Amino acid sequence: MLIDYVSLVGGLVVLIVAGDVLVRGSVSVAERLGIPTLVIGLTIVAFGTSAPELVISLRAALDGLSGIAIGNVVGSNIANVLAVLGLPALFAATSCDENGAVRNSVFMVAITAIFIGMAFHSPLSRFDGTILLMLLALFLWESVRATRKHRAQNVGAAAVADGDEDLPFDEVEGVPDNVGLAILFIVLGLIGLPLGAHFTIEGASALARDWGVSDAVIGLTVVALGTSLPELMTSLMAAIRGHAAVALGNVIGSNIFNLVAIMGITSMVVPLQVPPEVLRLDLWAMLACALLVLAFAAFKVTIRWPSGIILCALYALYIFVVFQTGKVA
Repeated sequence: MLIDYVSLVGGLVVLIVAGDVLVRGSVSVAERLGIPTLVIGLTIVAFGTSAPELVISLRAALDGLSGIAIGNVVGSNIANVLAVLGLPALFAATSCDENGAVRNSVFMVAITAIFIGMAFHSPLSRFDGTILLMLLALFLWESVRATRKHRAQNVGAAAVADGDEDLPFDEVEGVPDNVGLAILFIVLGLIGLPLGAHFTIEGASALARDWGVSDAVIGLTVVALGTSLPELMTSLMAAIRGHAAVALGNVIGSNIFNLVAIMGITSMVVPLQVPPEVLRLDLWAMLACALLVLAFAAFKVTIRWPSGIILCALYALYIFVVFQTGKVA
């Protein structure tokens, strides 16, 4: 079993590091090519930070482990709300009144409901994948439109007229200045991601057998929490530095990308059979979390440490229930 633990943890570490260097290298090259920062933020950075979830789901689907493929995304969305919003609130209050939070939360809830409808007509087919990717395109287009409108209202139409349409995104630290180093980062990221996915899947499936639970349970818990670590660490560091408000936007954006991009791409490659246990509990837990985020945004809630404790306790309860109900007879 020790080898299985090393394989799982080592694979997750390689995934996170590879995703990070891929983002850094890609941002560096994109900036040199003159790509607007808005486009970099909505595409390269967003897809790059979701790369661990994507390669895990793709590899698991290709290996016939649809429980891990779907559980990884569903479990990540639950962890993003309960853990990624809950833990930072223990260090600093998280405000939920940032611009566009309600609009994007409504879109997240709608996407979640659509995905649940697709899951109950399992397997997720290439047609479902096409719809999800079309929704991704709609989300990106609406994000560009809304962000430009917000900029025009705040800095005046003159800046846009002058061609200053670049809009800031969350700064990516450690972007290499040297183009050769940037390309090396991209190559290392592209090599590391599938390598990390291989060891993670091998370790996760072996642990599922060792613990006597289904592949879906490991995907929903261990793998999902592992691939959510970048979002968790980003939110924790932001809270410590006094910028806890970014946590809500990170959670909403990550949850939308997980469903429309990762599930869209994966189901386009391999049809995915949704495990029965995911249909019974986890999809509804994901929807409840999405509705909770919408309520936070709509009522402009400030998440303080008592609420953070409750969110973390709910996540611990969810993990306990998943393991209790997911044992293989």
